[in-house]
Amino acid sequence: MNILFIGAGSMAEALLRGWVQQDVVLPQNIYVTNRSNKERLSELQAKYGVNIFSDNAQFAQMDLIVLAMKPKDAETSLQAIQQHVAPHTIVVSVLAGIPVATIERFIGKRSIARVMPNTSASLGMSASGIAFNDAMTDEQKSYCLTLVAAVGKVVEVTEEQLHAVTALSGSGPAYIYYMMEAFFHAGEQLGLDKETVRTLMTQTVAGSAAMLETLGEEPAVLRKQVTSPGGTTEAGIGVLEAHHVKAAIEACVYRAAARSEELAKTTKA
Repeated sequence: MNILFIGAGSMAEALLRGWVQQDVVLPQNIYVTNRSNKERLSELQAKYGVNIFSDNAQFAQMDLIVLAMKPKDAETSLQAIQQHVAPHTIVVSVLAGIPVATIERFIGKRSIARVMPNTSASLGMSASGIAFNDAMTDEQKSYCLTLVAAVGKVVEVTEEQLHAVTALSGSGPAYIYYMMEAFFHAGEQLGLDKETVRTLMTQTVAGSAAMLETLGEEPAVLRKQVTSPGGTTEAGIGVLEAHHVKAAIEACVYRAAARSEELAKTTKA
């Protein structure tokens, strides 16, 4: 299978790095292109051994195209390729807020999947949602699921549910990093050096996630197990509740989902 990435940003690199490092796709079968940054393409070629896409005639050889340009550039890019994409080519979009209907408007009815991964794909630890249009065969679905599963965990959802996936796991790493910024700052203010704080907090987050996954308990149950009456954890939780942190996190996710819907409406066919 020959795979072409249109767009060479952080998400494209996360996916191709994951596929190459996990031996899912050979680097010689991966091609990359973007609108104008040839230096970036050369960088990816040097790092991973992939090919630079250089001729529209090569479209006929592509079995799968990954749309990974900036969402604001999607319509221009789709217009540019619409005369070149072969009928057999599967299209996988990782563009937030760009519906299947918009892609079909430019390149016709074909097998299309929308995927919402996150940047942890580069470590094989993405949490991804995937939705298929009705042109996808079972074999094509299986191949796409295999690709996405190679860089983490994947769940199949409806296209409408991708708004929620975008808000939760797509944007989620940024929210975790935002909270980690506060933990890092607080730890240093309390007299610990930065590397000590990093070690403690990265392991705390990793361990907490492992507890959730391994034990299968609800977050509230595990939180209560750590929270002794009158203890330090209860004191800290009290401050979080006084500042309505849980409500703020929920509002953050709802707003991200709403923004995804807004983006979809502006590009609707």
